[in-house]
Parts: sequence; C-alpha cells; structure tokens
Amino acid sequence: MPRTALILGATGRFGRHMADALVRHGWSVRRFDRNTDSLRDAAHGADLIVNAWNPPYSRWKVEVPKLTQLVIEAAQASGAAVMIPGNIYVYGEDLPPVLSPLTPHQATHGLGKIRRSMEAAYRDAGVKTIILRAGDFLDTEASGTWFDRVIAAKISKGRFSYPGPLDKAHTWAYLPDLAEVAAQLADQLETLPQYLDLLFEGYTLTGSEMAAILERALGRAVCAKPMAWLPIQLARPFWREARYLLEMRYLWQRPHSIDGSALAERLPGFTATPVKKRCIAQPSRYVRTPHPPRSAGGPRLPLQPRPMGHLMAKGRRRPEREGSGPAECNQPVNFPAWARPNPSWGCRGRGLAPLDG
Repeated sequence: MPRTALILGATGRFGRHMADALVRHGWSVRRFDRNTDSLRDAAHGADLIVNAWNPPYSRWKVEVPKLTQLVIEAAQASGAAVMIPGNIYVYGEDLPPVLSPLTPHQATHGLGKIRRSMEAAYRDAGVKTIILRAGDFLDTEASGTWFDRVIAAKISKGRFSYPGPLDKAHTWAYLPDLAEVAAQLADQLETLPQYLDLLFEGYTLTGSEMAAILERALGRAVCAKPMAWLPIQLARPFWREARYLLEMRYLWQRPHSIDGSALAERLPGFTATPVKKRCIAQPSRYVRTPHPPRSAGGPRLPLQPRPMGHLMAKGRRRPEREGSGPAECNQPVNFPAWARPNPSWGCRGRGLAPLDG
C-alpha cells in the first residue's frame, strides 16, 4: 500500500514540484485546499506533511507562528512527519563563505528570527521534522523568483540585471532537483532521525558566471550590470514588502556557498542536473515574437512565446491562495510597476567571466 503525503501549498513553487516527485516515487499525494479542507482531517492517515506554504514577508510575523502551530497539531494528531523547504536566513548577516549543518543559527534580523523560532517550534514539539535547506529557487517556469522577475526579465533584449555585485557568489537550487532529493529523503522516512537539518548544495554562481551562461545560450552579447536598489528604497513608505527585500539584501552582497556533503552521504545515488544543460541555459521563451499587424477595427493579438526552452517562460506566476503558510523559503518578487528595477538604467556592458567546460 503506498504511503500518503499531504502537500500544503501544492500550487506553489516547491509544492507542485514536490507533489510530482512524490507521485513518481509511488506515494499517494493529497493536495490541501484551504477553501474546502480541514487541516486536521486532511492529515489523518498521512505519513508525511510537506509544509510548502508561503505568505508574503510582510505577513510572516503574524501568520508564521499561527500556521506553524496548526501544522504541529495536525502532525501530532496524525502521527505524520513534517518536511519543510528551509532557507539560509537563519545564519544571519554574518554568514560564513561556506554553509554547513554545523553553521550556527545566529540571525538577528526580523525574518531570520522568525525562521529560527519556527524551526525551534517543530523541534521542541517532538514532531519528526526534516528541514531541507537551499538557496534561491530556479524554477521550470516563470513563478516570481528573483531570476525570472528581475535577473533575466529582459534577457531577450540582451540585458541582465543582477541584485548584487557581479563578482559575488550566490547559491541557487533547481526545483526539480530539490524536489527529487526531498522525495528520496521521504522514501527513507522510517530511518531518519527525529529532527534532521540538511543542506542542498545546488549551484554556486557569480552574477558574471550566470550572465556568461545566458550569453552562450542566446548566442549574442549580454549587457550585465548590478540592479538599482534605489526604487525599492524609495518605495518603503508605500510598499510593505520593500523593507523586507532591503533587509535580505546582504545575501546578494556577501559571497556564500553550501556544503552539501552530509546530504550526498545520505543520498549517494543522486545526480544533479548540470546548470548549463537545463537550469538557466535555455532562455528561448524570453524571446517573444513581435505583435502581428492589427487589422482594421480588430484587436491586437497577444504576444506568443516561442515553444522552446525550459526555465525562462515569460508568464504570470500561478497565484497562491490568500493566507498561505510559512515554509517555502523563496519569496515571489512582486515589484510595483513604478518601482520595478529597470535593467536598462546605466547599462554600459560589463565583461563576463567565462566558464570552463
């Protein structure tokens, strides 16, 4: 009889990939619908609760503790384990260049402290908990990540806008790989310790290295430059999310990477997707066909994306339901139109560091 997993936030980024991965691994998957389902009832008989809920940053302080307690109560009532896609906020602004399971959780900024408290609540409740910690997400479609909303938003015009210095290393997690690792861990559920905190290595790339990959894929020069943060700073009085994006800016200014050796020892058979093969090296969907001529008196037809590529699909993020929960670590980057960073500002075309191989 297949084991059962309840996915909270199944229409979100990590949630939908996790649901697909568990189905491939033979699990029976329940996708929670907060409009019709009771969490306690939905968790009854489940072996695993995947907490992929993710409210906006501005609602974390109020919603995360409440939602955490609801998940803990459902897990205690059902006997299910809980899996959480974790982030690296817990290490704080002084995070070291290499992050490992031994790196102390010393965050003192608001979002980091909320995450630390959330994770401690699971540990103290005695609920079997697996935290799979990773860097920023790379999705298979446009879903409001830093990558598709800002970095590669205008790559079809040869513009690459990076939120930090181009020479600073940053960690990334390709969602199909992250979900596959999570599903392999779920298959080992009975043998896992009561509380497990693992880091997913993913990819470590500087802005220049990422731009060079896109430049090769496009077959044309890419103008790479740091993103302008001034519009976000000016938006603080009017846009609640601005202060939190600024709070987390240090992750783009401090180079860091993830030591995934502990996870590799537990899952020796896992092979990551090469970054230049699938993850950011197929930008064709950002190259859009021009508008066809408007016929007399007729409406203009919408732009049609070319059916190529994998990650950089230009489209709207599938909306999350109101009041979704805390666990997915990467926030959608929903800039107001007037405050959205413009990759064309001051673009002078910086040299790109070539990648070996």
